[in-house]
Amino acid sequence: MPRRRSASSSSSSGTSPAPRNRTPQPVRVRRRTFGDFVKAFFAFLALLVLLVGVPGALAVEVGWPLPHGVPSLDWLQQEITVGTFLNILVVLVWFAWAQFTACVLVEMKAALSGVGVPGRVPGAGPSQLLARQLVAALLLVGATAASLTPGLSQLGHSVEGNQKGTVAAAQQTPGGLFGQQREQAASASAASAVAEQAAHAAARAKAEHGDTKYYRIQPPEGRHHDSLWEIAQRHLGDGRRYKEIYELNKDRIQPDGSRLSEASLIRPGWIMEMPADAHGGDLVELPDDAPQVPEHLRQQIHDYAESGDHAQGGAQGEQGGVQGGGAHISVLAQRPAPDPGHQHGTGPAAAPAAHTTAGHGSGSFGLPEALLGAPFLAAGLLAALGRRRRQALWQSALGALGGRGGMEPPTPTGDALDVQDALLVGADPEGVRRLDRSLRGLAAALAAESRALPVVYAAWLTGGDLHLQLAQPSGKPPAPWRPGQDDTFWVLARADAERYEDAGTAAPYPGLVSLGTMDDSRLLLNLEAVPGIVSLSGRAADRAAVLASVAAELATNGWSDRMTVTLVGFGEDLTALAPNRLRHLDGVEALLETMEAETRQRRGALGAAGHDSVLTGRTGPAQHTRWAPHLVLLAAQPSAADARRLAELAAGAARLGIGYLVGAESGELPGAAWEMEITGQGRLLAPLLGLELDAQLLPAAQQRAVVDLFTEADPGRGPDGPTTTPPFLVDISEQGRPAVYARLVGSYEVIGLDTPEDERSALLHEALALLLLHREGVHPRVLSSALWPRGVTDDVRDALIERLRAWLGTDPDGTARLRSDGTGRLTLAKTVVSDLDVLRSLYHEATQGKGAGNRAVRGRLLTDALVVVRGPLLADRPEGRYRWLTHELVDAQLPLIIADIGLALSAFHLEKDRAEKAIEALNAALRTAPSDERLVDELLRATHATGDTARLRGLAAELAGRGGARGLPPRTEALLDELLPTWRTGVTAAG
Repeated sequence: MPRRRSASSSSSSGTSPAPRNRTPQPVRVRRRTFGDFVKAFFAFLALLVLLVGVPGALAVEVGWPLPHGVPSLDWLQQEITVGTFLNILVVLVWFAWAQFTACVLVEMKAALSGVGVPGRVPGAGPSQLLARQLVAALLLVGATAASLTPGLSQLGHSVEGNQKGTVAAAQQTPGGLFGQQREQAASASAASAVAEQAAHAAARAKAEHGDTKYYRIQPPEGRHHDSLWEIAQRHLGDGRRYKEIYELNKDRIQPDGSRLSEASLIRPGWIMEMPADAHGGDLVELPDDAPQVPEHLRQQIHDYAESGDHAQGGAQGEQGGVQGGGAHISVLAQRPAPDPGHQHGTGPAAAPAAHTTAGHGSGSFGLPEALLGAPFLAAGLLAALGRRRRQALWQSALGALGGRGGMEPPTPTGDALDVQDALLVGADPEGVRRLDRSLRGLAAALAAESRALPVVYAAWLTGGDLHLQLAQPSGKPPAPWRPGQDDTFWVLARADAERYEDAGTAAPYPGLVSLGTMDDSRLLLNLEAVPGIVSLSGRAADRAAVLASVAAELATNGWSDRMTVTLVGFGEDLTALAPNRLRHLDGVEALLETMEAETRQRRGALGAAGHDSVLTGRTGPAQHTRWAPHLVLLAAQPSAADARRLAELAAGAARLGIGYLVGAESGELPGAAWEMEITGQGRLLAPLLGLELDAQLLPAAQQRAVVDLFTEADPGRGPDGPTTTPPFLVDISEQGRPAVYARLVGSYEVIGLDTPEDERSALLHEALALLLLHREGVHPRVLSSALWPRGVTDDVRDALIERLRAWLGTDPDGTARLRSDGTGRLTLAKTVVSDLDVLRSLYHEATQGKGAGNRAVRGRLLTDALVVVRGPLLADRPEGRYRWLTHELVDAQLPLIIADIGLALSAFHLEKDRAEKAIEALNAALRTAPSDERLVDELLRATHATGDTARLRGLAAELAGRGGARGLPPRTEALLDELLPTWRTGVTAAG
């Protein structure tokens, strides 16, 4: 993330300008060149002229400009001459010389001591900057200042901005979000063990490598600030070893009196003890007889070394370990400890752990891990897939009266079935709902206070709490939000988030997308708020897995309303997930033309609406579709010319709601604001942003399987859509009486088994219901995540399965009625049947089997099927259980099947002019499917067939009363106009 000021720096200035957007470049350790000596020589001359020559010239040429005595009143009344003006000018020059001399002294002291930030001379302005550059150039050739002086490229920058930029303590990154909390949450014993590890490692390394080495933090060079990662990269050969430096120096008193408490917060002039194998010319080795080190610096390092001895002394008696050789200490980073009430929660951050526990813990049991650890992506895909399947079901039902259309969606197999199970296990719909309500609730609260939405760079979810990372301080957040670790963080506790309800405001941050996790914390990056291009380097396959995950989550997430996601050079098949959101372009040229036009259009729209950014347009009455984000995902690195054009478009795109994530073959992409790298081990690295994540991925195999699930459910697939054959047909003859019969359609009842003990009964019945609704088999992890959405251990789940197997018993041949197939999925024997199985089988036999060619058989089978219906599915299920039904298609499928049975039976009776029998069948179906418009229309026709006009008028009035203010559906009104033209008069009279 861009570097920014701390609370202290922002408060001193009063306002906080937008943070810098350029990605800092690594510091290069450079040797002194001939040019450095030339610069030093001219700097010396300039200082000599300004400090000695100017006062000397004034003294010789002008002399003393002030009166030699106390001026009298007559002197003040004398005429002002040219000489008077010259004397005034000379006085001003003397003042300027004195101020510049003070600046030189201050800068010289700071540069030679190497500690702290130079003091600020009041009113110095550019004078102090000039003094700093001259002193830096003069000392550039000296060993003491070579590693401390900023570059001369700063000449011309304002001193105000330069000094603020040097305060590295005011810089934080998402990687350091929880640093302060991490320190507070770590237990005393863990801290002691880590300290002892550092002490043992340091002692061993000193014996092997010699004296202790120290490094002084460099002041900023241009826009670059020193960091522990870059120090480790330069002096240890691996930036990831920055944790060793951090552990060696954590909580030790620095020369300016402060302490290192977070790896991302370091200050110029601080001293860092280095691992003994550190190397490089700007390190200081300090044995007791080191005459080349200045005395004041030696004393500072000596005091600093003593602070380390005291810190390590408290670790005696604790056990620690050293991993690897030298001083390489392996330290497990501590994340914020969750509140006791959150330990068994299902918050977004806790979701992966909860679901892993819900499964087998140590393994995926044959399911793809990528989706098991992506709760928001899985929840979005699962919800979108459910909507797609319901749409296909409705289109099929409405397209074929009397059940001649398909009612059974295709059953996934192979990889598609594994992916579907992984979605069921990994999804965290409650976490998605909580995040959506929290963000919309924040937007509503800010709108009520007439405040604009702050720019949010990222959201972190940890321990069930939501941390919003702002681009800059935005004041006090509205309740129940509270300030975070500094004034650029707003935090919402999970308990407060659960009290939010649905809000009517537009989604404020639809561009948030999951990138991965750090321990138990999940990072969502707001792509539309990035001040420029985000580049992603790594192998092509790894980049594609990241981009596919980002595209799929953006297309299906539950915290957005509208969005356009353009995929360039990849993912054409992904458009099947959300054709109204995802679009595919083949090349960069088409993208540039499209985005140049849209950028112009959005700028014009913002200007015409009087908004400064899309965030303003998403609150209040001005909400409009044009404020929806447009996010571009480009797989392959563009050419240098195209990259420059993209960078120009992206420069001001953040306020327009446009974001760019661009793949790069190397780590360098022209115009990139933030740079990330995906490794072959699935790690997402952004060293300069402080990020080191376990990346969220959608590998190619899982991507194909996900796409297959959506294409199979596509309502436009025609004959390959829903079928007419149920997945499980039972013997409906007298000889087919089952051993175990469960009634699910209506109140839940199991016949043929003894009632289990009370404390076990609820779970056993729920597990049996899930298995009965999935005759193809249920994965053990799906079963455990359905019954225990907050997580459960393996032994508890396995004990339930064995208890269920014992309850169901065995068939006469000794075969258990609960079995496991070749994939490990749990299946039921054919002797275990539900009334839903019977209903489907009767309906299929009546319309596709024996009843298709025999009218009498069809009527008997349809009547028997309608008798099976006793109410909605699992009508008396207890509160808080059977939540997995929200992901089941049967909840939407059952009313359609019952409606088709009622329609078919009504048509059967009307053929013989038995209108009363038809009305009886339709009313029975309406008790389970009251909102089916087809049943209502057919009931009107059957009532009209009785010839009783008053009865028809009364039915019309009753239906109109049910409709309320919405009235009757247009088709129903048209039918009534045909059957009873005066029906509106009866409705008015009844009203």
